Amino acid sequence: MNWRILPTMSLALIAGLACCLLSGCKGRQADAAAEAPPPAQVEREQDGGAFKVDHPEQFTLATAGSYEAAPELNVTGSVAPDVSRAIPVISIASGRVVEIRARLGDTVSKGQILMRIQSADIAEAFSDYRQAVADETLARTQLERSKLLYEHGAASLNDYQVAQDTEAKAQVTVETTAEHLRVLGADTNHPASIIDVRAPVSGVITDQQVTNAAGVQGLSGPNPFTISDLTHVWVLCDVYENDLAFVRLGEFADIRLAAYPDLRLRGRIGNIGPVLDPNLRTAKVRLEVENPGMLRLGMFATATFYGVKKVVHTTVPASAVLHLHDRDWVYVPVEGGRFRRLEVVVGQMVVRASHAGPPGLVQSTPARGSNETQEIISGLRPGQQVVANALMLDATVEQ
Repeated sequence: MNWRILPTMSLALIAGLACCLLSGCKGRQADAAAEAPPPAQVEREQDGGAFKVDHPEQFTLATAGSYEAAPELNVTGSVAPDVSRAIPVISIASGRVVEIRARLGDTVSKGQILMRIQSADIAEAFSDYRQAVADETLARTQLERSKLLYEHGAASLNDYQVAQDTEAKAQVTVETTAEHLRVLGADTNHPASIIDVRAPVSGVITDQQVTNAAGVQGLSGPNPFTISDLTHVWVLCDVYENDLAFVRLGEFADIRLAAYPDLRLRGRIGNIGPVLDPNLRTAKVRLEVENPGMLRLGMFATATFYGVKKVVHTTVPASAVLHLHDRDWVYVPVEGGRFRRLEVVVGQMVVRASHAGPPGLVQSTPARGSNETQEIISGLRPGQQVVANALMLDATVEQ
């Protein structure tokens, strides 16, 4: 046997075994690929939010309209008194209150007695007045006597002139003391230590700092009453720095009250605060409003300011909007007689203002009805079609 041939045979045998192993592996891989399932194919629906109803022709369609209006800015505020119409009631005389005839919140008229004060100042002023009257009477008598003596040569011209000067000074003293009594509120024809404090103007008592039997310190103490004329009031609003472009002096704003949501008033912008609040970055804006009678101080209000440039707004019939789960929806038709529910953001009802009635009063907003138009802020474009009665279609879908 030739041992040199053995290495060659061994190499050939090893190569053959390797080929067999590789062929077996490829065969197994081919069988596994053949047995695997085919890849999944996902079929997507054209409009997953659309649904179909029976007899879609029974639902009337409406075309979304449009109208031009200025952009709006809504801010909050409160009713405040017009400080130029708030008149303090003062008492020059000091003393003790013996009677109060008006209370906080009362409506009073000019000249009405508000309270009565017993004052030592009045008693002293009357004493000075009566002494001045007596001195003036004596001076006038002496002047007449001096004049008579001077005309008969029994008195000198100097004595006559001194008598004239004395009588003139006495008359000035009488006038001064009488004016002092009038300033204190007393009547020279009715001497008494009790003085009546009267209302200087007509209006409503919005502040009271005195009670019965309390002491009044005159000008050095607080004002006993404050009377405000509420026929015209202010609505003070806070406007952020970035929104001040909406606010212009002399322009008008619409005002709505939380107490009367259907009532709309108009107020003129009388002042824009020159200093911003450093914490809130807001400016105080003052609206001057004529009070139709129901405004109360401190009432919460919402003011609407309007921009200069008009923008296009989308409108639909009010019945086309469905309020569901704190959101607003409309139904729009799609292909194949189907409908799709579309979420929208609504604005206010489009109502034509009527300026009939008291000045500053705009016609109240009526309740929502089928003939009214609803503004759509976003979610719908003019020209799109919607179901005119969304509630009717929604009831059909639920069934």
